[in-house]
Amino acid sequence: MKYYIIAGEASGDLHASNLMKELKVLDTKAQFRCWGGDLMKAQGAELVKHYRDLAFMGFTEVLMNIRTILKNIDFCKKDITGYQPDVLILVDYPGFNLRIAEFAKAAGIKVFYYISPQIWAWKQSRVHKIKRVVDRMFVILPFEKEFYQRFDYKVDFVGHPLLDAIANSPEYSAKLDVATTKPIIALLPGSRKQEIATVLPLMLALQDQYPAYEFVIAGAPSQTPEYYQSFIKGQNIKIVFGQTYQLLQKAEAALVTSGTATLETALFGVPEVVCYKAGGISYTIAKQLIKVKYISLVNLIMDKEIVKELIQHELNESNLKAELDKLLNPVTRNKIMQDYTELKQKLGGAGASAKAATLMIDYLK
Repeated sequence: MKYYIIAGEASGDLHASNLMKELKVLDTKAQFRCWGGDLMKAQGAELVKHYRDLAFMGFTEVLMNIRTILKNIDFCKKDITGYQPDVLILVDYPGFNLRIAEFAKAAGIKVFYYISPQIWAWKQSRVHKIKRVVDRMFVILPFEKEFYQRFDYKVDFVGHPLLDAIANSPEYSAKLDVATTKPIIALLPGSRKQEIATVLPLMLALQDQYPAYEFVIAGAPSQTPEYYQSFIKGQNIKIVFGQTYQLLQKAEAALVTSGTATLETALFGVPEVVCYKAGGISYTIAKQLIKVKYISLVNLIMDKEIVKELIQHELNESNLKAELDKLLNPVTRNKIMQDYTELKQKLGGAGASAKAATLMIDYLK
């Protein structure tokens, strides 16, 4: 069968690539055309657009790049028409993907959605469009199935693919390429330039106050070493690329920009502070619209604050240091570890990618 897959960011590239791997096991004649990244390309997909050219963060940033976004949408529709896939598989990235879903449904193409948009957080009205244009939804968070049930829409909960991504990653058993005898504090400042530029300087400002620790940045594959060096400015701070999992295996604590990385950090058992700061206008609008108590996946899944979230004005050097001090305290660490154990149990166990692939093949047959 012919699959057209759209993922708009690094985490989507990861999960879509693992889904493709499982689809190839079940469908030996599978052909893939995609919008995504290097991991999807490595699975044999013909890569149309890379996610680094698609990621715009926040309301004002989207408005500033609206012409580019509209051109991409128009190009994508024409590309799908030319390819004529048996199924369109969308991975998160709702602003773009829901428009494409509507087009594909009208064109008579089967539409699957893997990893639900976070409509339970904001824009819950999108559920009506999803019901109309998405044939099957495959969710990865345990509370999402109940959310959709409230709108009389049946979805499949397959478990969280991060459990498999971590276990199967070559990074998991590789050695971290950092020579140090000091305990490590990991810095995960995100993958987009906008969020890195906002959060990383605050993280780096703490280094001099922790001489007994080695600060190490997890570099995003979409950014260059030179980009990170522009923030380091002579500080003795190391950067690693393609070694985030090795870094988390070695880290004593982590400062993490909100996103999938907060859950990855928790699954490695690393105490963390979640950091988030947006442009003033974007934050003001988001605050009015968002309907959940937390921004990190860890706290959302647990339905309580087990990791500290420093958001907007709370994210400053003083607060960040106070929270990092707590993470390095054995009493706080033990409590977080107990909560992490419960978190893993709630995520549904291993095999998410294989479950999703099996269901997709069954539905297509």
